[in-house]
Amino acid sequence: MNLTEKTIKKNVVYRGKIIVVRCDDAQLPNGKPCTREMVDHPGGACVLYVRDGKILLVRQFRYVYGEELLEIPAGKLNPGEDPAATAARELEEETGWIPEKVEHLYTMYPTPGYTNEKIYIYRAEGVREGTVHPDADEFVCAAFYPVEEVAKMIRDGSIRDAKTIIAVQRYLLDHSGR
Repeated sequence: MNLTEKTIKKNVVYRGKIIVVRCDDAQLPNGKPCTREMVDHPGGACVLYVRDGKILLVRQFRYVYGEELLEIPAGKLNPGEDPAATAARELEEETGWIPEKVEHLYTMYPTPGYTNEKIYIYRAEGVREGTVHPDADEFVCAAFYPVEEVAKMIRDGSIRDAKTIIAVQRYLLDHSGR
């Protein structure tokens, strides 16, 4: 059975600095017309860095939730930028650590019901110390947390950021001895 929906016309409702909101005219697989609301987003990349049994997390205020969150370093892809370069750039900007290499773990679709955003999840390797230089509108505090403490914070709901949970769960799976 073919489940593909066809775009008839893309209708831009709002064009912002980061996102574009659309209300497209589309066609269902059975040929009937429909509308599809969506947020067009350039995507982002994040990076897990573990050193001596500790995970590097950044704490920052997230305006849309009105609270501070603990997350792995992450940021928006610039036009034409390779996601691996974004991950490495964000690790350095937010924490001062410079990876020799980043390994791709996953590409996740955080909210497929209304956005085309993709988040590329990486693991940092061969990391050396550099200099923190966040964006002008970015305020973050970076610190290392023991793996066991991070796992506990995921279990008790203190860490709610999906990309961080996925990256840490992958680390725990890789190191579970199975």
